[in-house]
Amino acid sequence: MAVIHTEDFRHEAVRITLSSGLSRSRMAADLGIGKSTLGYWISQYRTAELPVPELQTDLARENERLRLENRVLREEREILKKPRSSSRANRCEVRIYL
Repeated sequence: MAVIHTEDFRHEAVRITLSSGLSRSRMAADLGIGKSTLGYWISQYRTAELPVPELQTDLARENERLRLENRVLREEREILKKPRSSSRANRCEVRIYL
C-alpha cells in the first residue's frame, strides 16, 4: 500500500534536507521515505524558493571548526594525562636517609 504524503510534508522534507547538511540517505531513513523519493522531491522543489540560508551554512562551518578544536583539545588532554618518564612515581628505587 502506497503512502501519500502531503505537499507540506514534501516541502518540509526538502527544506530540512537541504539545510541540515546530512546525507540524503540519512534524511530519507529518518523521514521514513525512500532515497529516490527524496531525490525526486528535491529535484522538483529545487527550482522553487528553497535556497540554503546563509546562516545555516555559517553555522555548519562554525560547528565543524568547533568539532575539530574539541578533538584537538581532547587529544592534548589525553597526552597530558600520561605520566612523564621522569616522574618519581615511575622509579623503582627507594631512598632511605639515616
